[in-house]
Amino acid sequence: MQISNDRYLKIMYNRAGKSGVHLPAISMGLWHNFGMNESFKNMREMVAFCFNHGIVHFDLANNYGPPGGAAETNLGKIMQMDLKSYRDELLISTKAGYGMWPGPYGDWGSRKYLISSCDQSLMRLGLTYVDIFYHHRFDPHTDLNETVGALAHLVQQGKALYIGLSNYPKEPLREAVDLLRKQNIPVVLGQYRYNMMYPQFETEGVKSTLEELGVGSIVFSPLAQGLLTDRYFKDIPEDSRIKKGTGFLKEEALTPRLKQQLFELNEIAKKRGQTLAQMAVAWLINKNVTSVLIGASKVEQIEDNIDALNHTQFTKDELKIISDILKND
Repeated sequence: MQISNDRYLKIMYNRAGKSGVHLPAISMGLWHNFGMNESFKNMREMVAFCFNHGIVHFDLANNYGPPGGAAETNLGKIMQMDLKSYRDELLISTKAGYGMWPGPYGDWGSRKYLISSCDQSLMRLGLTYVDIFYHHRFDPHTDLNETVGALAHLVQQGKALYIGLSNYPKEPLREAVDLLRKQNIPVVLGQYRYNMMYPQFETEGVKSTLEELGVGSIVFSPLAQGLLTDRYFKDIPEDSRIKKGTGFLKEEALTPRLKQQLFELNEIAKKRGQTLAQMAVAWLINKNVTSVLIGASKVEQIEDNIDALNHTQFTKDELKIISDILKND
């Protein structure tokens, strides 16, 4: 692997809240694109391209694949082959909180599950620690003190440097951050779904809560599972996630009204000299999130996302037009 000497000049970095962690404006998510049914050669090329362009943050979870665990295993192999000597330049995150193995201890937020899952993740990754360990979702049935205690334990053991919280409603989020900080545990990021078609992260007050707490934000699904591209104006492509049934987006959701909205958004993007996908990423950067998590299946898609950073400013008129397009009738 040829290492670029100017890799840190190729992308902007943002501080995660008030922490000492800086994330590239675009981070690489390894959800559906690093499973055992994918080309290992292609995975390796994407990781190399990311690193050589300053995208040093790779985001995983215990259940990413498919099957669960595959993404961690594949990234672990790539790191051993290409990036072992660059470990201290990498920011590796993983999570636990969704179903990973059978029985009562393979899901949610118990101490047993979180600690066991972190140990398994480290084995698959071939690492002694991850930089950020997330609780993947709030567990309403387990005392938050138990969940937080397990997260604190992982930092105290040196298995994680920082803690992140994902998909937490704003009140449990506030309480968990407070409990962790009382134990001197650094909470650096909240991870949430956020895009032009799904603004709840902002409208439900979670974004402002993170900002108030001095915690950074990293957002996933920037293209709304591929919806915010130029693929869905007419017929649904046979190779799309909708047809394959691999995402949250369902065919019946693609109404004539939605198609019209996508067409109008695409017209705004063209006037900006961007694709719709690039404008969707730029719109998020303009919202002052710390980092945008992308999912890519080939190097060219990563390159397109990086190009979006060349034009992240919007005029007041553009923002108003986009807001009007997205209004529900």
